[in-house]
Amino acid sequence: MSDEFDYAPEIVSVSDDDGNDYDFEVLDRIETDDGRYVALVEYYEDPEEILKNDSEVLILKVSEEDGETYLSQIEDEEEYAEISALFEERFAELYDEEDEEEQEQEDDA
Repeated sequence: MSDEFDYAPEIVSVSDDDGNDYDFEVLDRIETDDGRYVALVEYYEDPEEILKNDSEVLILKVSEEDGETYLSQIEDEEEYAEISALFEERFAELYDEEDEEEQEQEDDA
């Protein structure tokens, strides 16, 4: 079988204020002059769980303090809108490239 189907998601565990841990898959990372950001989606090992749950993309700011990495909500609405637009653009480009590759493979067959 081809290696093109091998996929190992990058999983991060995020704790909320009540100490509950949640696993998220990292979809993408962006670094701007204002900071570093990640786009995450809740991670489920069972494919059936993925279909059952309507997960939203979560965009968080990455910060470091005393050698520890923290993820926090983006409080500034303008900053959030700007970063969201960057992620949307990157996702659109990614999926357009994948669609083009699939079409080329179908045309070659």
